Amino acid sequence: MEEKIGVVVHYFSHLEVGAINLTDGDLAVGDTIHIKGHTTDLEQKVESMQIEHENVERASKGQSIGIRVKEHVREHDIVYKVI
Repeated sequence: MEEKIGVVVHYFSHLEVGAINLTDGDLAVGDTIHIKGHTTDLEQKVESMQIEHENVERASKGQSIGIRVKEHVREHDIVYKVI
């Protein structure tokens, strides 16, 4: 089962980092996410995340985070948390 938690707003290809706005839920290191879009279908565990270049263990709805991703993600891709 999955719940929508946010949307990708940018992808930094040189860092392999996706910038995500948490619009609908919270996220913590260790959670599994599923990023889905027109050409994106990526599931992975969150190994680390940052807010304003600071490592954090947890982020809440309304915050913007950066997560290292294994594949290219695109703006407007939807981010789900696997529960």
